[in-house]
Amino acid sequence: MIIPPYLQPGDLVAIVATARKITPDECAPAASWLQSKGLRVRLGSSIGLADRQFAGTDAERLADLQQQLDDAEVRAVWCARGGYGTVRLIDELCWKGFDAAPKWLCGFSDITVLHAALQARGYASIHSAMPVNFKEEADIQLSFDSLLHALQGKPIQYSLQYLHWARGAQLEGTILGGNLSVLYSLLGSDTLPDFRGKILFLEDLDEYLYHLDRMMQALRRAGKLEGLAGLVVGGLTQMNDNAIGFGRTAEEIVFEAVSRYDYPVLFGFPAGHQPLNMALGMGMSLALQKTR
Repeated sequence: MIIPPYLQPGDLVAIVATARKITPDECAPAASWLQSKGLRVRLGSSIGLADRQFAGTDAERLADLQQQLDDAEVRAVWCARGGYGTVRLIDELCWKGFDAAPKWLCGFSDITVLHAALQARGYASIHSAMPVNFKEEADIQLSFDSLLHALQGKPIQYSLQYLHWARGAQLEGTILGGNLSVLYSLLGSDTLPDFRGKILFLEDLDEYLYHLDRMMQALRRAGKLEGLAGLVVGGLTQMNDNAIGFGRTAEEIVFEAVSRYDYPVLFGFPAGHQPLNMALGMGMSLALQKTR
């Protein structure tokens, strides 16, 4: 994997909206926080635009993202929020400018579309909290501090007391993945990376349990759960059930889908749709070991 240059004081971070709309005022606290850390901030032209639920039309969001990817002065592109809409841009992106001057791409949820495309092209990126999430609460501040550390190339200290090892006691390898619903939507495309030999990270929000099972079974049938170095599961948050219950918890559904394999599986990693959403280097090495 190609690791973009780590940020130095005075480097420029561009904030863009590739999916749901967001206002400049909503981005202001996170932008001020970056500036307080010695970085410069540019709000992209998509911030403040609106077209239905999107941050402007597809063409407007694409133009903003493309501009920031092409600008060699921009050292990191931080997506303002998720929702839905990034997949509508991915096939029109040109990567020539990015290839000439790689930079960090940060965000999570719907931004998994971009993470997956970068993983497929051999670039690392950062699964992280986004400007829309910025608040003063302790866990949230810890999440944003971890993003800054990741951008600066500093080690991140993960709080792992809530990890549940469903199988195995240690894992090590390159971690790929992101939001399960988004990865499921990329099946059959050339922007879904090959997970074989890698650690797969999954997280999701607000899905019916039978939807979760359908997505896991689809990944299994497509061969995407075979030959992994391990499976790391973050937040499976606010899951729903029908009046006639599915009869399995979210964790049980995930584990059942990988029960035929023998690689390590752990739940409870502190990343995803939750206050403690620690930065995670996609395409970078991760080593975890069970503690007593």
